[in-house]
Amino acid sequence: MALSIRLARGGAKKRPYYRIVVADSRARRDGRFIEKLGSYNPMLAKDDENRVQFDVDRVKHWLSVGAQPTDRIARFLEAAELTAKTERNNPNKGKPGQKAVEREEERREKAAAAAEAAKEAAAAAEAPAEEPAAEEAAADDAPAEETAAEE
Repeated sequence: MALSIRLARGGAKKRPYYRIVVADSRARRDGRFIEKLGSYNPMLAKDDENRVQFDVDRVKHWLSVGAQPTDRIARFLEAAELTAKTERNNPNKGKPGQKAVEREEERREKAAAAAEAAKEAAAAAEAPAEEPAAEEAAADDAPAEETAAEE
């Protein structure tokens, strides 16, 4: 039988209250437990002494027997200096999910397509504008030559 020290939820809707219990790891979250070790009230302020309470002697006993604390309980025990602080590293935590990556790729493709369309439109707008300007310049030069010849 694998034992775990974990939280069992109680309290009303949107007003959680947890018991810190030792239970068989296969039992339901709020189901049968072996012993209640303490309580956790997340509604209290973080610096409140009544936020997390547990029987230190019983926790030490169950840890020595081989009960495994959950992540949240392990953090409580580290804060109470009952267990050594473990270094946690989750490099994937900050990475965006698959859908976010797909949305970003679509956004980049749309931006690239829009930039290319704007570039083509600018090139198309410049090409006809240059030809009439060249014709006008040629037309402007011709009368200047004629006036010089007349003089």
